[in-house]
Amino acid sequence: MMITHAAALTIALCLDRLIGDPPAWPHPVRWIGSFIIWLERRLNKGESRKLKGMIGVFTVVGITTLITVLVVYGSYQIHWIAGFVLETILITSALASKSLADAAKEVSIPLQKGEMEEARTKLSWIVGRDTENLNESAIARGTIETVAENTSDGVTAPMFWGLLFGAPGIWGYKAINTGDSLVGYKNERYHEYGWASAKLDDVANWIPARITALLMLLTIKPAQGKRSALLKGLPAQAKKHPSPNSGWGEAAVALLLHIKLGGTNTYQGVVSNRPVIGLSDDPLTVHHIDQTITIMHRTAWLFIACCWIGGMLYDFTFTWR
Repeated sequence: MMITHAAALTIALCLDRLIGDPPAWPHPVRWIGSFIIWLERRLNKGESRKLKGMIGVFTVVGITTLITVLVVYGSYQIHWIAGFVLETILITSALASKSLADAAKEVSIPLQKGEMEEARTKLSWIVGRDTENLNESAIARGTIETVAENTSDGVTAPMFWGLLFGAPGIWGYKAINTGDSLVGYKNERYHEYGWASAKLDDVANWIPARITALLMLLTIKPAQGKRSALLKGLPAQAKKHPSPNSGWGEAAVALLLHIKLGGTNTYQGVVSNRPVIGLSDDPLTVHHIDQTITIMHRTAWLFIACCWIGGMLYDFTFTWR
């Protein structure tokens, strides 16, 4: 029942906000990542690499989902309380609201103190771009973009699939997302092999990304303009991003805070020019990072509220039948 999933998601989000992902604890994402790399080293060679990539991603997602189904089903067979508790734990370990907020604060705290070198170093831990020469505004931009994009990938998209299919849905999604983050690059090594991982991730995030952006617009008072105007301008701004999904979170934050995201980055010395999202030329500051973290947290709770509403409507409809 979806209402049970909504209850597990609520408790899981509370636990994630309290304890996050303790570094010493084993984490399924690491196991999934190791499996993805193990398969890639064996399959990503010779001809038909795109087909091999499809086999790789569906193998990882299928095995991850199957194991989660068997574990959850077995625990429910023992007792429904055991099943609910285990499912809640599995869901908690798939959410990243605290770790995402903590990573952003690791950048904002030294940035606020004027400790630029430390801020640049901490930013390099969460972004792929070169950070050695970034000023305060560019450091803030990288942090804001990371939180805005990963609000969906790390928080609301897992909850979306968890509402539909419980812990197996969440961990099937996490397997897809992990695959994209490891092999979904358009470089020489992964261009063909990682194609399936990237496309499957686009499909899995299509609905959650758009729901997340809409909810973001409800979290705080817009820095400028009316919410209806922001809603109207959201699709056009989101489509500037090269990803079909990542731009939605960034566009929502940029419009809410009346800032600009995107623009020029360098990756290992290579300049990359991305379209600018947003409308203002004001410099970005630590305050904008803090506001983005607030948007992320409030969006998660709004998503939980939607899960309860959707779960009750679904269960009532099918119970009535």
